Amino acid sequence: MSAFPEHLRLMARNNAYANERLHDACCSLSQSEFEAERTNFFPSIRETLNHIWEVDRYYLDALCEEGRGLTVYETPHLETADALMTAQALEDRKLIRFCDALTEADLKRTVLHERGANGVHRETIGATLLHLFQHQVHHRGQVHAMLAGTSVKAPQLDDFFLEFGRHPVAAKLM
Repeated sequence: MSAFPEHLRLMARNNAYANERLHDACCSLSQSEFEAERTNFFPSIRETLNHIWEVDRYYLDALCEEGRGLTVYETPHLETADALMTAQALEDRKLIRFCDALTEADLKRTVLHERGANGVHRETIGATLLHLFQHQVHHRGQVHAMLAGTSVKAPQLDDFFLEFGRHPVAAKLM
């Protein structure tokens, strides 16, 4: 088995682990803290988590060749941390299933990415997945930082790969 598909399988599981831990912390926020305007790329924790969820749906649509394209962004944003946690978990499980089925040949295959006025572009599955994981890490880090200004302690998100100190949520995904 090639190392690259296996790496992507682990990244999908790490992604689910980090999302579950972060969303669990956000579910402890009051609704007003969840929606409060904060300094960041997106103006609140709610908006940032919605962005992560909708971009995951966009890229999973492309990867699975479902054909919805940019229409995934027409889904209304979710209002509560609980609703976002449930919705994100569904996407995370879908991503794990997709990565579990990958072969080396799949990684070089291209899929369509609808880019509005910029047209439709082809990207490899491998590059799309790497981008998706990087996107997740980037915005989860922003939510993690925003939690510092709330009543909820930001969770540890990096106890996944090493056996020593592996968090129970990570262990169930391995």
